[in-house]
Amino acid sequence: MSTVSQSDSRPEEPPDTATEAGARGERLADPADRPAPTAAGPGAPDPDARYRLTALQGLAALSLDAMASVAYGPESIVLVLAAAGAYGLGFTLPVTLAIAALLAVLVASYRQVIAAFPNGGGSYAVARTHLGRRTALVAAASLILDYVLNVAVSVTAGVAALTSAFPTLYDDRVGICLAVLVLITGINLRGIVDSAKAFLVPTAVFIAAILTMVVVGLFRDAPASTVTADGHPSVLAHNATAVGALLLLKAFASGCSALTGVEAVANAVPSFRAPATKRAQRTEVALGALLGIMLIGLSVLIGRFHLQPVEGVTVLAQLADASLGHNWAFYVVQFATMVLLALAANTSFGGLPVLMGLLARDNHLPHVFGLKADRQVHRHGVLALAAVAAALLVLSGGDVNTLVPLFAIGVFVGFTLCQVGMVRHWRRDRSPGWRAKAALNGFGALLTGVSAVIVTATKFTEGAWLIVIALPLLVVAFEAVHRAYARIGERLGLGRVPEPPRAARSLVIVPVSHLSLLTSEALNAAVSLGNEVVAVTVTHGDPEDRPATEALRRDWELWNPGVELLELPSPARSVGRPIAEYVRDLTHRRPGTRVTVLIPEAEPAHLWQRLLQNQRGAVVAHAVRRNTDAVICRLRFRLKTSSPRAR
Repeated sequence: MSTVSQSDSRPEEPPDTATEAGARGERLADPADRPAPTAAGPGAPDPDARYRLTALQGLAALSLDAMASVAYGPESIVLVLAAAGAYGLGFTLPVTLAIAALLAVLVASYRQVIAAFPNGGGSYAVARTHLGRRTALVAAASLILDYVLNVAVSVTAGVAALTSAFPTLYDDRVGICLAVLVLITGINLRGIVDSAKAFLVPTAVFIAAILTMVVVGLFRDAPASTVTADGHPSVLAHNATAVGALLLLKAFASGCSALTGVEAVANAVPSFRAPATKRAQRTEVALGALLGIMLIGLSVLIGRFHLQPVEGVTVLAQLADASLGHNWAFYVVQFATMVLLALAANTSFGGLPVLMGLLARDNHLPHVFGLKADRQVHRHGVLALAAVAAALLVLSGGDVNTLVPLFAIGVFVGFTLCQVGMVRHWRRDRSPGWRAKAALNGFGALLTGVSAVIVTATKFTEGAWLIVIALPLLVVAFEAVHRAYARIGERLGLGRVPEPPRAARSLVIVPVSHLSLLTSEALNAAVSLGNEVVAVTVTHGDPEDRPATEALRRDWELWNPGVELLELPSPARSVGRPIAEYVRDLTHRRPGTRVTVLIPEAEPAHLWQRLLQNQRGAVVAHAVRRNTDAVICRLRFRLKTSSPRAR
């Protein structure tokens, strides 16, 4: 007996929050108004809890971007201030303290965002609710650009550290970058929890190494070693005795690159175990505390050791040399930094697929990005991110300096919109202490807005103009997708009560080419589906084809299944077109009849054996789908079992 085949594994789940109104392009209910859905119902244990993050796992899965930024954040400040000579370097700690203050503002703000928007989305969710749809799309586009660039920058930076230690690998850097990307993608396809477990040890080693370096350095009166910087020319300007406000602002904006990734936790709240909001908030606070301590600690050491930036050696390497000496501990810091820089791309894989799922739910991206597979993985979002990042890696030649000017602009736009949105949130909410909270967010919006302008202006000619162009293009693409879904919803009549179902006479057409068990099963299914069944075969007039046609005609008469066999001549040797033309003509002649084309196909026991098939069924299905409105049913005859099963 033919049955509908069932997959051995659980199918991908559609977005839980999709509604008919959303498909029409109407505004959906605010995500904060809907509790995060669970398969077992409210109050019941979540059966997928093992695929969700604890607070500690969230730190490993979503904070790598921010943690790794201590490798280049302080250096960005020092390199800008070096233009003012040794006097300028004296402002390293004040600038870092200003960045740490902004970090505290952002952490406090994103804790509030997590509580107000437990379904994730971060800046996009805030802007969508309080600033309007267009502004929300700008926030979403900025986050997408930042996440994609984070993957490319992180991977190239990690590989650059590797090729610096092993110069012979330099010519193979693109291949190594792609290999690292494939590794990270593969781990994330297994689920965010698996990625957290895989990256927990490297994260812990890096944090321990940096904190140890800071603590040991604070007890030293002089550098333990300067071997790393010896022989390298200094980039410090001479005869400079003044530091202008513009230089300090530029240093502040450059150092704010260390804040990328702070928003990732708020974007991925649904990835945490219940209570997801509290776990996400703890992760956000832990991330801010660790990042702030490391940034301030490194800046203190820069001033304590009177460090000067030199060509070819990172500031972090000089600090490790000065604090720990040029020994095994120095190499532990370097290796941990290299690994974490490469793995920092994982932050994007944790945050971007969730954001894409929300955009898909709101009809701004294809709905396929809202699907969840087993292990709570947004598989299509992960693969799309990997594909775009791979293209960037190839186009940039694996050169981190090509990508860095594009980095961090998008995240500041998202920061600013989120802060402005939260100001409006508190003005509407007016809960106790709302004025102080709104003032905090307003101050944060001012700081991040200034940073966004300065970063864009200073990096515009270095490639940032691409981001300025890409941002509105993404918004236009979102709008185009939304309009397309609105048109589809209108054509489908979503939101309107349809007419009651009524029975119509059914005619089933079965394409055949020979007699077999497959043909028999197809006719069995057809007579069960329709009031009338017609078998059709495409014939060719060439002499070499006539024996097969005559044999089928003779065998059909001997078998006499009670179903008419109609021959469709095809002078052009086309298979799908004659059947499609017959179906179209039949539909015109019998307008009240429901026509179904049932296409029988053998499914081999082994995957590789599919290469041996002639794909006739796919050709016929494509022609009928393209040229007619007939229903297409493809029946699978599984050769590995004793009985056929239909899909």
